[in-house]
Amino acid sequence: FHTLGVRQRLCHGGQFVEARALVRNLKLGLLPLPIKLISTETIGATLGQEALDRGVRAGIIGLILVAVFMILWYRLNGILAVLSLGIYVSLMLAIFKLLPVTLTLAGIAGFILTLGMAVDGNILIFSRIKEELGEGKSRAAAVDIGFARAWSSIRDSQITTLIAAFVLYVFAASLVKGFALTLAIGTIFSIFSSVYVTKAFLKSVYK
Repeated sequence: FHTLGVRQRLCHGGQFVEARALVRNLKLGLLPLPIKLISTETIGATLGQEALDRGVRAGIIGLILVAVFMILWYRLNGILAVLSLGIYVSLMLAIFKLLPVTLTLAGIAGFILTLGMAVDGNILIFSRIKEELGEGKSRAAAVDIGFARAWSSIRDSQITTLIAAFVLYVFAASLVKGFALTLAIGTIFSIFSSVYVTKAFLKSVYK
């Protein structure tokens, strides 16, 4: 109060008798200037299209890098995993078209995340198969046992992801709902891709 140059006086009840002076001094810094509209600018759909193109480009680059890694590291099994991943992408795009699902930037992020999850299931299965082959089992037996041993881990991890996607879809803002929806759909189809499609490819080749 002293910095404002207000002299304080106390009256009955402990109230300041110069409250009006304080209000007046506080208002001294206000500039009574009117606000005028100088210009307006409308942002068209080009900005959104550019962001969408970048998201799609990121998804394609991510898919190519994952495919190259799987082929170089797992050779034949990696090629089969990439084929399974291609079927997964086709199914996802078909679902997005049929429902229909509006792919926002958050939705594209969820879709790219499920690509890694689908490959993660294949990596876990291949590791189990490699362990069975190291114990001297035949390739056909190793495929069956490897899938059986990996299924529980894949199931538990995907269920927890579905629970998180459900919570996000119910309680989050509308911007996050697209991410949660694509994450849930991708999780379900990644289970189908990594467990059933890849297994059918492996059993066909090893047979």
